[in-house]
Amino acid sequence: MLTISVLLLPWLLSSPLVSSSPLAKVRSVCDRTFCGAGRECVSTDRGEPVCRCLQQCDVAENWVCGSNGRTYRNHCELHRDACTTQNKIHVQHRARCLEKPTETDVSPMACFLSHRDWLRESAMRWIQEEARSGDEASNVTTADALLQTYFKTYDDGDSELDSKEFLSFLKHNETTLNLTYSSTLETNTLLRSLCVDALIELSDENADWKLSLTEFINCLTPTYHPYERSNQASPGFKLH
Repeated sequence: MLTISVLLLPWLLSSPLVSSSPLAKVRSVCDRTFCGAGRECVSTDRGEPVCRCLQQCDVAENWVCGSNGRTYRNHCELHRDACTTQNKIHVQHRARCLEKPTETDVSPMACFLSHRDWLRESAMRWIQEEARSGDEASNVTTADALLQTYFKTYDDGDSELDSKEFLSFLKHNETTLNLTYSSTLETNTLLRSLCVDALIELSDENADWKLSLTEFINCLTPTYHPYERSNQASPGFKLH
């Protein structure tokens, strides 16, 4: 038995080793092949090296902003996306991309003269129609008397209406007035406040941003023609 083992030893030493694994073959084929960022080298069925887009990247979070405006988890993800989409994408800066403001609502953040006048005309029409119809419960028959009633209803006790109280008065008949200036709630709310301020300024003779009873009645009286302040823009809104 010892003799057989001695005779087989030289043969075993001279025999080729077990064939290399597929991974080892790929490494051997790709040793001299360079692939760009976002790509990796693989071996074809013929044993030839070829570059393809990376199948996956490391999950490490090193956020970068691409030149296409997209945020990527890391550089690898950016280059992989550039490879798969066949677009040139470079790193704009490190960290996430800054969010761009939406452009769905292009309404100006200002109360235009036409908006203010429309609001005033709508409110005056509402008061005139309600006065003509007559409120049997309160026996109110004139527009002035009706405005006095509303003034007392929404006044907090200081004998003046500020912009918040004036807006509450307008909301009393919001359905008829249809106080809608914009498609978004946030913008519409702001514009309504701006237009109320513009309406208050119209008859605010002492410029205290509040309306006395007389100023309130003047504001919503068709025959009242206020003096327009030329070349002045009141704080918080613009008139055009």
